[in-house]
Amino acid sequence: MLFTNEHEQLRRTVRQFVEQEINPHVEEWERAGRFPAHELFRKLGELGLLGISKPEAYGGLGLNFSFEAVFLEELGAAWCGGVPLSIAVQTSMATPALANYASDALKDAFLAPAIRGEMVAAIAVSEPGAGSDVAAIQTRARKDGDDYVINGSKMWITNAPCADFFCVLANTGEGKPHENKSLIVVPAKTPGLSIGEKLDKLGMRSSETAPVYFDDVRVPQAYRIGDEGAGFLLQMLQFQEERLAGAAISIKGLESCISETIEYTRERKTFGAPLLDNQSIHFTLAEQQMEVEALRALTYSAIEAYTNGQDVTTLASMAKLKAGRLARTIPDQCLQYWGGMGYMNDTLVNRRYRDFRLTPVGGGADEIMLGIICKLMGILPRKRRD
Repeated sequence: MLFTNEHEQLRRTVRQFVEQEINPHVEEWERAGRFPAHELFRKLGELGLLGISKPEAYGGLGLNFSFEAVFLEELGAAWCGGVPLSIAVQTSMATPALANYASDALKDAFLAPAIRGEMVAAIAVSEPGAGSDVAAIQTRARKDGDDYVINGSKMWITNAPCADFFCVLANTGEGKPHENKSLIVVPAKTPGLSIGEKLDKLGMRSSETAPVYFDDVRVPQAYRIGDEGAGFLLQMLQFQEERLAGAAISIKGLESCISETIEYTRERKTFGAPLLDNQSIHFTLAEQQMEVEALRALTYSAIEAYTNGQDVTTLASMAKLKAGRLARTIPDQCLQYWGGMGYMNDTLVNRRYRDFRLTPVGGGADEIMLGIICKLMGILPRKRRD
């Protein structure tokens, strides 16, 4: 993937934003378990960073996804995973379907203010009994006149406590599980919608996550994105951007694990010599950097294909899987070299260890990625091919 001067200008803008508007506040936000999303999103919106690949008619920049990838990669250099995750939910998880398939009226009401940073968005798909198995969701939206009446619950919803609207996947019919679902925009202040207590998580502590409950929540059918029954397909398409985003946003964070560990092990002496002088350590760090470069190459390849309009289901799944694999191994290996200091919560490597553990779980678990890849390779067991 070739980067232009425009790409590099965007990269500098995002890097400066991370250094000035995010990193100085990370410790405070991590302790608080939240960050001022509306305030930060407005600043991002003023720079055009929440609508990089969104239509110009609604305030976006109208650029292709390669520019979004630059934004996400630089965002990953933040000293925590929670804030970048919340931003990526807004740009790459809750709004792609809205931008691509919603009516003009819905785009005016929800997409445009989301791009300006005036509204915080959330994607409400996962449920207590349906995480990676999206087809198994139980939330229902029945028709009543010109409205939908929604009942059910969603779990592990990032941005839920601060969201202004949710992009909700619900069953709107009784047909096959891949053909009976619809994506519906639900404003957070709709009567009957309630947010549960914030979840106590291993990592991503600066992002707010909570369950969402729907008790006879009434919204107009006009709030549906795309055709009725097309929700599963639209969500699968939306997942492609989410998975590309997950891979891109991992790169700089993984590199920071390595660079911080190099610096620490160069200064830390054991038995009269820097720890870094141990061949097993500097060889491991070199291997890690090679793996991150492989992830970068795979992610760039997938993004280039995506911007060219190609089907990237395989490549996006591979990039997400590779990111998930490295998210488990690199922070774990690096933390080991920090010894007792790595076990302390106030070290960056410790935070990376906790935050990155979500990567192989969220947005489709590693095992789901492997299943998709196997299916597209034609190597699933015969009984599962249908």
